[in-house]
Amino acid sequence: MEFDLIIRNGVIVDGSGTPPFKSDVGIVGDTIKAIGDLTGVKSEEVIDAKNLIVAPGFIDIHNHSDISIFEVPTADNYILQGVTTLVVGNCGWSPAPLTDVNKDEVIKEIKKEHPEVVVSWRSFNDYLNALESLKPSVNIAPLVGHGTVRSAVLGFTSSKPSESDLTKMRELVKEAMEAGALGLSTGLIYIPGTFASTDEIIELAKVASRYGGMYATHMRNEGVGLLDSINEAITIGVKAGITVEISHLKASGRPNWGKVTTALGIISDYASRGFDVSADAYPYTASSTSLSALLPQDIREGSTEEVLKKLKDPAVVRELTERLGGVAFEERYISWSDIMISFSLKHKEFEGLRMDKVAERLGLDPVNAMVKLLIDDELATGMVSFGMSEEDVEKVIAHPYVAIGSDGSVGKFGEGKPHPRRYGTFPRIIAKYVRERKALTLTEAIRKMTSLPARKLKLWDRGLIRPGFKADITIFNYYVVEDTATYENPHSYPRGIRYVIVNGRPTVVNGRLDKNVRNGAILRRFKQF
Repeated sequence: MEFDLIIRNGVIVDGSGTPPFKSDVGIVGDTIKAIGDLTGVKSEEVIDAKNLIVAPGFIDIHNHSDISIFEVPTADNYILQGVTTLVVGNCGWSPAPLTDVNKDEVIKEIKKEHPEVVVSWRSFNDYLNALESLKPSVNIAPLVGHGTVRSAVLGFTSSKPSESDLTKMRELVKEAMEAGALGLSTGLIYIPGTFASTDEIIELAKVASRYGGMYATHMRNEGVGLLDSINEAITIGVKAGITVEISHLKASGRPNWGKVTTALGIISDYASRGFDVSADAYPYTASSTSLSALLPQDIREGSTEEVLKKLKDPAVVRELTERLGGVAFEERYISWSDIMISFSLKHKEFEGLRMDKVAERLGLDPVNAMVKLLIDDELATGMVSFGMSEEDVEKVIAHPYVAIGSDGSVGKFGEGKPHPRRYGTFPRIIAKYVRERKALTLTEAIRKMTSLPARKLKLWDRGLIRPGFKADITIFNYYVVEDTATYENPHSYPRGIRYVIVNGRPTVVNGRLDKNVRNGAILRRFKQF
């Protein structure tokens, strides 16, 4: 048999968690065809992986590149980490479905940060077709966002859905699942997801469950209400008969440190009783989201114009000052000095600065400084929030039911001061938690980045190096691989990733990305069975 590509002499860590072994890998087209001694076998192309680790391509189970992939279809900052698949549609937000109710507002929000992106879709299927036309360098696995579905029927209000409304929402989830969504996600701290009752989510999760989808959730509270939120997520899973993925598991705010032990215990207990409950996490002590997430629910409710109108009202700002004071963000007990501006449309000079310093420069108190940024940026300001303990992070990362997800997005090099997870998540797991801290074995770390998320997503032909599996492969130098991105200098690619193969085609060769090779696929649900 002649191969298109043979990887010779590598040490294979196959993604299953079993011990490494030395072997060759033979690839034909987009599929692994043979594993064994292929000495003397002909091949169009050969990669010598001597002294290198050959692993399945990393799967980022929690990513937010839904729109930014259209700006950077080569996904430089992910493929250079060894990532071959991005799971988008997380935290309750997906770019579709769009209706007359939510279309204008969603497009307006997209255009703020991505003015060059043409929103040509309305249905979820239209969106996936647009992704396929894009031909990205990595695979894209989509979830449908509950928040987008809700806004398509009820707008961005706190209205409780009528039975007729709920029927419309069920139909939109059904359409997305039939188009190929791998599941339903929620973002229960964001507008409008925060207004949804548990029963509403159960009803929509039932629809996703009928199609074999999963339920991924950014829970209602990751601080004082962490354990209640874990229990709500599992209740939704049990009552809807759906697998549960708890997104970016953490305990935010010093008074809550240590609660992850109980949270992991709850997850383990349900999993041991046969319920498919697991989580994902990133290897950093800071999170990142919109600065507007600091605002109380009642102020965040409504369209951008409605929220801005409230923020321009002095009486509202006075009330906001009383409500927030020196402590912010859903009772997480973090101070203004724990909040760093990561992105601002109108105030680039503040990117990378903490909010207390921004307030000093503006000559304002922190609340008024925040309000000014949000008004000037029309709510598009981004932040990095420092609120976790390293001990908690390590404990979560090491747990067998926790996969690795970056919670970041594809982005333009040099733009803003994004969270370093955008560039370093996956190499950091190996460099810090395997090689340095020995919190994980290499085989277990690779399992968490490959077969564990693949199984959860029901991507049955990815996540392992096996004959018959798709040839998504990452080859790296174990002793060299490391993240180089920091909070101060986030735009920095990692070291040690030598080759990345996507669907059989080498896309990174000797550490350099070939931007002309765009061999990613859109992984629609119905194609996985």
